Amino acid sequence: MEGSEELESSLLTQPWASVCFGESAFLAKASFRDTGYILLISDLSSVWYESADAETVRQRSKELNKRLTVHVSSFLHRLRNLVCPLLTGEPDTTTSFSCHRTASGLKLHMKSDLSGLPLYWDFHCCPAPVEMVSRHLVRPLIRMSLALQYQVQELTSLLIQKDAEIEDYRESGATLSRDRLRTEPFQEKMFQQNFMAESLPQICGAGEGQAFASALQQLYTAVTQQEAKQARKRQHSEDTKGPAPAAETTGHPHPPPPSQEDETASSSEGTTPTSSPAQKLQLPVAKTKPKKAKGLFS
Repeated sequence: MEGSEELESSLLTQPWASVCFGESAFLAKASFRDTGYILLISDLSSVWYESADAETVRQRSKELNKRLTVHVSSFLHRLRNLVCPLLTGEPDTTTSFSCHRTASGLKLHMKSDLSGLPLYWDFHCCPAPVEMVSRHLVRPLIRMSLALQYQVQELTSLLIQKDAEIEDYRESGATLSRDRLRTEPFQEKMFQQNFMAESLPQICGAGEGQAFASALQQLYTAVTQQEAKQARKRQHSEDTKGPAPAAETTGHPHPPPPSQEDETASSSEGTTPTSSPAQKLQLPVAKTKPKKAKGLFS
């Protein structure tokens, strides 16, 4: 169980990569250890996975490679050296992959060599559970979109400040030495309209294989690392607290009603409303510094 949890945690921080198996394009990520591996793959319509422990790898390797005699950890190391370069865009030219869709899932067939002998392996992938899809795709993508939105707000604020700075220079009599460097003041609303009309159709038409470019892979890894960090903090907090003490069942199941003196004392003390910490939480908002020059965007 611990080995499976370690693999799952390691898989979370692995970025998705665009790969091709035969003529089909997929997104995939994988984590390999001496105790087994996890492979997660998607065509953006379905998501499949396989989690194989050392015993499963040992039995399957014997069935597919009757002429090979190799320790299971060495075999897993070889699998990692063949799959991981594929995910980083540097596949082994002597290794081929093919995929076969079935009613129960997806089967990936790999053919390579080991010590001069042919090496075969089949990944038997079944549909991924909803929680796995949410953890590795839905939640990270939502957090990535929020991070990118906040980044855009910061850049917009910076552009407005730069325009104010340039206008101040102009009002002070400064001129450009090269007229081709002249720019118009940034208009956020106009920029958004042009982006939706011109840039967005090009982005959406780029194809599914461009879903995770290198910059987005870095952002995905950063986001999932933060999620893993928060999960460890929550687990540590729960372990530190320990089980909550059980309520006593003897005596009165409910506290006795307050006496008349108690009610009088309570009413004389008054009541002070308290707000919960959750009510104070707010989403981060980009700070916009005051403009240096007024009337820039009239």
